[in-house]
Amino acid sequence: MANLTNEKCTACRRDSPRVSEADIEELHPQIPEWKLAEIDGVARLERAFRFSNFAQALHFTNTVGALAEEEGHHPAILTEWGRVTVSLWTHKIRGLHRNDFIMAAKIDSLSMSGS
Repeated sequence: MANLTNEKCTACRRDSPRVSEADIEELHPQIPEWKLAEIDGVARLERAFRFSNFAQALHFTNTVGALAEEEGHHPAILTEWGRVTVSLWTHKIRGLHRNDFIMAAKIDSLSMSGS
């Protein structure tokens, strides 16, 4: 099984394939804290990260934003006092792509390193 943090997000087109159920079964164990959700008919990955205060949450948000720019794959981020919720999906295909799992793994590595 490839380590997702070593991969780079690739540019997607409208005809890029969504991940299959078999892909999800392979990839999801690498990001076990992320839940699979469907919002407005679109499959997503979501995770809430907890912090001691707003400053730490904001710092994490900015770190995730810099990573998103580097990877060219931009999540929805909700920053609150002591909490950051990140939602990932590929807008062009209105669903999940391998890129979403790559970004989730990279975001997880930020949280483990204390960002």
